[in-house]
Amino acid sequence: MNRPGGSAPVDASAPVTQAARTRAAVDLGSQLTAAWGSWGPTMTRNARRVAFVSDRHGTPEVFVQDVVVDGDPPEPVRIRLSDDPVIRVTWSSDGEWLAVAIATDGGVKQQVWVVRPDGSDAAQIAGSRHQHAELGPWSRSGHRVVITLPSTEPDQPARAHLVDPVSGDRDDLAVGDLIHILDLSVEERLVVLRDGARGHEFVVVVDRLTDEDHPLLIDAPDGSAEIAFLRPSPASETSPLVAYVATEAGLPRRGLVAQPVGPHGWRGQARQIADRDDAELEFLDADDAGRTLLLGWNVDGRSELELINTHVASRTPVPDLPGHVVTDPVLSRDGRSVILAVEGPTRPRELWRLDTNALTWSRVTAVPELPAVPLVQPTLERFTARDGLELTGWLYRATSPTSSPAGGVPSTGPEPPSRAAMLHLHGGPESQERPTFSPQHQALAAAGITVFAPNIRGSSGSGREFVHADDLALRWNALADVVDCARFLVTNGHADRGSVAVEGRSYGGYATLASLAFTPDVFAAGVAVCGMSDFATFYRDTEPWIAAAAATKYGHPVEDAALLDALSPMRAIDDVTAPLLVVHGELDTNVPIGEAHQVVDALRARSHDVTYLELAGEGHEYRRADSRELLVGTMVTFLASRLGVQG
Repeated sequence: MNRPGGSAPVDASAPVTQAARTRAAVDLGSQLTAAWGSWGPTMTRNARRVAFVSDRHGTPEVFVQDVVVDGDPPEPVRIRLSDDPVIRVTWSSDGEWLAVAIATDGGVKQQVWVVRPDGSDAAQIAGSRHQHAELGPWSRSGHRVVITLPSTEPDQPARAHLVDPVSGDRDDLAVGDLIHILDLSVEERLVVLRDGARGHEFVVVVDRLTDEDHPLLIDAPDGSAEIAFLRPSPASETSPLVAYVATEAGLPRRGLVAQPVGPHGWRGQARQIADRDDAELEFLDADDAGRTLLLGWNVDGRSELELINTHVASRTPVPDLPGHVVTDPVLSRDGRSVILAVEGPTRPRELWRLDTNALTWSRVTAVPELPAVPLVQPTLERFTARDGLELTGWLYRATSPTSSPAGGVPSTGPEPPSRAAMLHLHGGPESQERPTFSPQHQALAAAGITVFAPNIRGSSGSGREFVHADDLALRWNALADVVDCARFLVTNGHADRGSVAVEGRSYGGYATLASLAFTPDVFAAGVAVCGMSDFATFYRDTEPWIAAAAATKYGHPVEDAALLDALSPMRAIDDVTAPLLVVHGELDTNVPIGEAHQVVDALRARSHDVTYLELAGEGHEYRRADSRELLVGTMVTFLASRLGVQG
């Protein structure tokens, strides 16, 4: 009998309804989305202070704090510059200034600001609603910073400048089609820059004194290079400088090459420093003396770190990483410490410090409290595509409610009550699905929907041949991989044949639309987030520098027009039969919002089951917590209803 004013007892054997389970999953997604992170660290010369980006107040902002090796992390100081999200922060060599990249209005174009570490003297030095500005490196002494202004019109070059934040004076550095400044020599005579379209980047050294540029690698075979910098040579070298380059030139996977360099374009014999058959080099840094190198390896999506002493040619693996995936590792100028961001499936991004001598770790930033609900640890699955190519993916198995919700969240067991699943296709495609913190995947698993996040061909992390296996007409093979991923789920008992959805963002959004249009009998529902729907309108409306870089990957808008038309989902939009959720950012000029509107308009014209979610104030990336919360909640509710998930 219930006492007056009391609550009814919970019947542990009572089934959990689908509606209650979906509400609980949406609530979990909201709580996980609100779990802020910290990333993008940059240090002072003495490594005693760190600046970083954090969304602990809902939008990414700049924070500064002391680095405490022993004891609890101190409360960071918040530096507010505008209401727009912060992308990146870097500290000047003399410690007097911070440079900050900010997403203009939250969109694709960026501004560059400078500000004192105490928050004073803030000033915008480049970028606007009409001009994108890229933040480059600081000079290696003093406080001048590089900014690059990409073209605003087709066939115009990009221009890079060295800017003094005090006077505002600009010195010209370089002009080129798709240039990115990577490094400057100490005296600012030599400039290391990257150029070239996607997947075909190359690096050159520009001598500002002679106005000459020289390829960094002599007779480099096919293969791109994205990271390069100059450091003093070890005593064993005869050249004054060595360029360290992370490149796949001549290698099946990206490794480290050392190229001796000197004045007037002199080049010594390049040599391979480090490469691995089982991993790709994705991060590289060095101390000022060039004595210590920090290498970050990608091993099937998980991170490994290594330290190299260039003077004695020793290599030291770093043990006991505090998480699965490392981003933004920064080596101190004296080589004695590293600060990096680390995360995993059950922890958002946080900053840690490595003592490079003792090889010990200490936490730099505090972490938010997470809900007391077991989160899913994904497993790495391997399977074979129809043409024999090995594919991989991370499997988040759906959890199963075993009792009525208590406090709004059901307890979970290891087996799902129904076999519904969703494929998640990452963007890029030159990106990689990794075991990171994903409120979306966790909320869907809690709703009873298994998530499989594959790396179809064209993804990074598996070597040069794999990342180029979807170029141009080979894209048909990548779309076939999506169907093979659905087959993997059904064949291995993770989903019923009629209960597999497909979802993706950016390129993954395109692949979602293409899969629904070209293979309409495979998927039961779809979610397309900021995806391209027609290559002709994409090339017409996107930013000029984005279009110029994309031609090597997708095809040239004129020379490959027939191929691009055949690959465009809009040509077969009337063949779509599955319910579809379309999501797009209001301010997206990377994949312009018209790509979403034409899909929605065409489907609504024939009364198709299509839902449209437009995220106000967002561009191609959704940086505000409330936007991501709305997206996750909408996606969970949509898929739970369309896939018929049962409690």
